[in-house]
Amino acid sequence: MSLLIDVGSIACYFESLDDPRHLRNRRHRLTDVLVICVAAVICGGDGPTAIHRWAAHRKDWLARHLALPHGIPSRDCIRRILIAVKPEAFQQCFRAWVAAAIPASSDSGVSPPVQRLVAIDGKSCRGSHDEKNSLGPLHVVSAWASEEGIALGQVAADDKSNEITAIPELLKQISVADAIVTIDAMGCQKEIVEQIVAGGGDAVIAVKKNQPRLHEAIETVFREQLERDFEELQYRKFETEEQGHGRIDGRVYFLAKVPRDFAPSKAWPQVKAIGYAARYSVASDGTEQFEVRYYISTRFLSGKRFAEAVRGHWAIESMHWTLDVTFREDDHRTRERIMGNNLSWLRRFAVSLLKRHPEKDSLKGKMLRCAYDTDFLTQVLQLQGV
Repeated sequence: MSLLIDVGSIACYFESLDDPRHLRNRRHRLTDVLVICVAAVICGGDGPTAIHRWAAHRKDWLARHLALPHGIPSRDCIRRILIAVKPEAFQQCFRAWVAAAIPASSDSGVSPPVQRLVAIDGKSCRGSHDEKNSLGPLHVVSAWASEEGIALGQVAADDKSNEITAIPELLKQISVADAIVTIDAMGCQKEIVEQIVAGGGDAVIAVKKNQPRLHEAIETVFREQLERDFEELQYRKFETEEQGHGRIDGRVYFLAKVPRDFAPSKAWPQVKAIGYAARYSVASDGTEQFEVRYYISTRFLSGKRFAEAVRGHWAIESMHWTLDVTFREDDHRTRERIMGNNLSWLRRFAVSLLKRHPEKDSLKGKMLRCAYDTDFLTQVLQLQGV
């Protein structure tokens, strides 16, 4: 087991953050307040009141790690800071924390891994709507390292329809070098593909009928090639089949190089391969279900890696489910947009920390244990696991 870190050392990652308060209002150190917020959210704190309540009950433990020159900060102090701290700068502090806690493979002497999978998707905080000010729910577009289980960043958008403008902003904040970025059909835009490739990454993006010509062209290629057993096209294939719960579930993946006569190639020059992902299910009573999805890819991946990219994208959906079920995010009524964004980010990072702890328990179980066992909370705050 790794040695337990000093919780106070986490504060160093927030030292670069500009303190938004006037000098005469700085009774509490900004770094202390932010460490308290991180720890409290891991324990289930859902806002300034809950964060203050948790800190007041853990005053003696916090005092062993933090300066706390004037004791535990008040609810109003916590609220003012969460409203004033700029989300992008706040998230950059966490990226520095991740970089220090999880060294790159090249730094540890291990051979470089395959490209990491980075899933990008949006989620609405349904309870955050503000009818009085004609504001709908806060919509957050976030990036998630699927295989590592780490939140990488997020950008707030006015609503789901604005994901197209939020994704480029998010891509500016995170590094996509040596990554395979997966996005659902909303992000199937030429400019987004170009931005990912320019950043040194690759893209695997779902294609639906919001790009009708591209969708029709890919559908036509696979319909014809499946009939001819791909005799005219270079391709890679991967299959899985699972049996249980009274049914058989199978998946078939094809990734084919873009044909020479592929009409959309001129408009999508970065696209080097097109993908087909089929899922079938056969119930014990003989009932069958079949679903096909199409993809574009900027790299001719192996069949297995293409399958991992498609399946890995669901990791961010799993995180969204966790946020709703474990953290009850949709029930939160935070209407102040910047604070809502910062709290949303703290919840996502809390999921990262809890998931990375190796103990076999549910996230809810780990959260509860953090709330009453400060030694376990300290282990979770190590990020890299124990």
